[in-house]
Formats: sequence, structure tokens, C-alpha cells
Amino acid sequence: MASWAALSPSIVEYFEGEDSYRCGYCKNESGSRSNGMWAHSMTVQDYQDLIDRGWRRSGKYVYKPVMNQTCCPQYTIRCRPLQFQPSKSHKKVLKKMLKFLAKGEISKGNCEDEPMEPTMEDTVAGDFALINKLDIQCDLKTLSDDLKESFEGEEKKKGKSPKKEEPKELIQSQHIEEKLGSGEPSHPLKVHTAPKPGKGADLSKPPCRKAKEIRKERKRLKLMQQKPAGELEGFQAQGEPPSLFPPKANKSNQPKSLEDLIFESLPENASHKLEVRLVPVSFEDPEFKSSFSQSFSLYVKYQMAIHQDPPDECGKTEFTRFLCSSPLEAENPPHGPDCGYGSFHQQYWLDGRIIAVGVIDILPYCVSSVYLYYDPDYSFLSLGVYSALREISFTRQLHQKTSQLSYYYMGFYIHSCPKMKYKGQYRPSDLLCPETYVWVPIEQCLSSLENSKYCRFNQDPEAVDEGRSKEPDRLQVFHKKAIMPYGVYKKQQKDPSEEAAVLQYAGLVGQACSERMLLLRN
Repeated sequence: MASWAALSPSIVEYFEGEDSYRCGYCKNESGSRSNGMWAHSMTVQDYQDLIDRGWRRSGKYVYKPVMNQTCCPQYTIRCRPLQFQPSKSHKKVLKKMLKFLAKGEISKGNCEDEPMEPTMEDTVAGDFALINKLDIQCDLKTLSDDLKESFEGEEKKKGKSPKKEEPKELIQSQHIEEKLGSGEPSHPLKVHTAPKPGKGADLSKPPCRKAKEIRKERKRLKLMQQKPAGELEGFQAQGEPPSLFPPKANKSNQPKSLEDLIFESLPENASHKLEVRLVPVSFEDPEFKSSFSQSFSLYVKYQMAIHQDPPDECGKTEFTRFLCSSPLEAENPPHGPDCGYGSFHQQYWLDGRIIAVGVIDILPYCVSSVYLYYDPDYSFLSLGVYSALREISFTRQLHQKTSQLSYYYMGFYIHSCPKMKYKGQYRPSDLLCPETYVWVPIEQCLSSLENSKYCRFNQDPEAVDEGRSKEPDRLQVFHKKAIMPYGVYKKQQKDPSEEAAVLQYAGLVGQACSERMLLLRN
């Protein structure tokens, strides 16, 4: 795992212009529009800042919908786990799981799932398969040699010998070489994901809760925050209830917390055993490597049964690039979560075999849900809802050690698509304003969304994007063996379209990311 002080910078390859394709929601043949870039490597802080500006990743492809032009605007949505209280339908799912584990009971009736998962649209899956089949290689050796030469050149200017002292810059270049050595395409082919439709809901009305329950919940959360850090360590992996959420035997009238419902004690002779394991997405990790074959087989079964994918579209290459290949640098800072930051598979083991895998990114301020695949034979357990509730609980656990990590990102909320409204049931939640990039409670957005697909949620007409690109000349460019500010780079260019592309990129990623990330220009 990379050390906190020796991380290589993010390296991205921006695809000029906008991509148009068939919408997976309203079926408009060319109505869906987005901007995109290929991330050869990316720090978790850069990705955190990007998703807070409406970006989202699919494998190493990072994309941003063109909100005021796309037919079905996709608004970034986040849940606030510290204030989250499960609804009646959430409690039913958790109790259904407990009954199955304890007695083997299988609930009868409607078992429709509401998965918290983006999934490839049928119209874009072909592009994704094409990327894998073309096997396009960028000149990775040249790129890494150029980077190394650039760092060594900087050391020579300072009168240092990189070979003798192994400076920080050379260590960084070695990290960059490892990331660039993945053989990913340097080519403007685009992969786009979209959240899978779920059951609709009337979000114009807030969930019904008694004032007494709300007061008690606030008091409980206050007590949570006063508990010393570390009391929750390891409970997610072991499947044991954290000491932070003790049973409330003397307060039988108080509603059970999310953790009470998830980690309710099972009898010694329980019919089934469920264990949740957090595994880093890395073939260097022995647990990930040993479970890869079983995890892949589950993915194939899921894709073929749930999405009707033919076998040749859910092969090992597609699986690896889609759900195992991540641009995120694994980081383990001293004050971060014990598991570190980066990309992970949260594996659900039932009686010794995997029945579901939640792909997540753990970032400085949030747990971001990427994808979920599960065994269709266990659809009766509503594993989409169950895994979302486990991930919300997991975020609360991480918050105890790392206080700023306090949000759960659920991907995109699409109000214009009735089947996509279910994400708004995880309250309280916020939507990202597509113009000023501030978070607004979803209740304040709904009336506007009823009147217009595209909305600016920030009610202050004078407010602007505070993170916008103000000094594009400070944007960092990597070109011909050198890292340089854009102000220097543009003096060497004569193509007017070059400047338009770079300025478009700067406006989309914002000033902070444009100064930290290296924009690869060939």
C-alpha cells in the first residue's frame, strides 16, 4: 500500500468534446450526453473532489453528464448516515434476513429488489466490450520514461543525484510507472454507467416519524459522537455488534437503531451464518486473489440472469476491467480508517460461499457505492437494499475513527425516471447543485424537479461555483518528458482547438484538481 508521503500524482487523459449515445432511461437514441477522461492513476482526494463536482467512475473511465443538455439529468446523491434511521420497508428487509439466518425462513410474496448499484446500459455495453476487444496500447514505456526523466531533470537543477539519494520525486515516478503499466487504452472510447432502476416512490412526502422518536434519535447520535474512537474496530469483518450500540433492554419503547437490526443476536443453532469481508481490490492481496474465481463466477451468473448478457460480454477481461481495475491509489494515512482508502470488494459469505459482492470506494469524506452483483437464487433476501443498509452502517463505523468520513454516496438520482426515485428513500439525503456544486437537502429540490428535468438547486441567484477554474495557466500538463504549467505549455502550441479542449477540461474538474492532476497531452 502506498505511503501517505510518496503518492504519485493523478494522471488523466481528457477526451475532447462530448459523447452522445442512446439513453438507457427514456430510450432517446442520442439524447444522453457526457464528458469523459481516462484515469491512468488517481489519488483518493482528487476523486473525492471530482465526485463532488458531478463526476463518476466506471473502471478507470471517469465521466460527467452534461446536465443541461442530457435527456435525463443525473444528479449526484449522498445520504447522511449519522442521522439515518431505517424506514419500515428497510426494517422488513433486515428482519427478513434475520429470520432466514436464524430459522431458514424464506419470506413469501413480493420480493422486488431495489439495488443500490449502477449498471451498464445496454446501448453502452457494446462500447465497453469494444474497449476490451481492441486491446489498444498506449506507449506506456515512453510515458514512464518521460516522467522519470522529468523528475530527474528537476533534481539535477537542484544539484542532487536521484540515484544516490532516491528523492521523493523519483519514488513518485516509480509509482507512476506502475500505474501506467496497466496497458489501458490511450483512446477516446467511452464507457458509461447508469444506476439500475428500482421501485418508484412518492418523495413529495417526508418519511413519517414521531417527534418523540426524533428527539431520542438525536440524543443517541450525540452519545455516539462522545464515545472514544476505536470501540468499533473490526466489527464489520467479524460480524459482531459494536459496543457503541448497546441493547436497550430498559427502553423497550425506543426504536431500534440500524445496528441493532443488523447485528441482532442469533441462536446458537442458527440455520445459516453470514459473514461480511472487506477485501482490497488488488491482485497482490491474498484474500482477493484466492476469492477471485468464485467472485467472477458469481458476476457471470448475475449478469446473465439479471441483465440477460450473453456469455461473451461478461468474460474475465470485462469483469476485471469493469470491477477490479480502479485508478485509485491505495492510501493508508495515520489518521485514516484502519482499512485505508481506495477501492474494495465487500464480500457477503453465506455458509462459506460468496452470495453477493458490493464494490465500493472508501474516500476521505465518504463511502461511494460503485456496483453490486449477487446470486439470483437469493433474490428473495432483497440483497440490493440489504447491502445498501450494511454500507450505511459501515460508513458510520468508519466515522468513529475518521470523523470527516461521514457520507454515503449512492451514485446518481434521476427524478425524470420514475423507477430511479427509490434512492431518495434513504433519508436524510442531499442532491448536488449542477451549477454551484453545493449540497441541498432533497426535500428542497423535489418541487423544482417536478417542474423541470434540469434544475439549479442553489436558491441564491448570486452564488457561483467557488471551485471553478480561475487561473487555467496553473493547470498541470505532462507533455514530451516534462511536467509544466499550462501557461508554459500553450506557448508551444499552434492549434487553437488545443486551448479549447484544455479550458473545457479545467472548467469541468475545477481549479484544485487542475493544479494537482497531470493532464496528459500527446
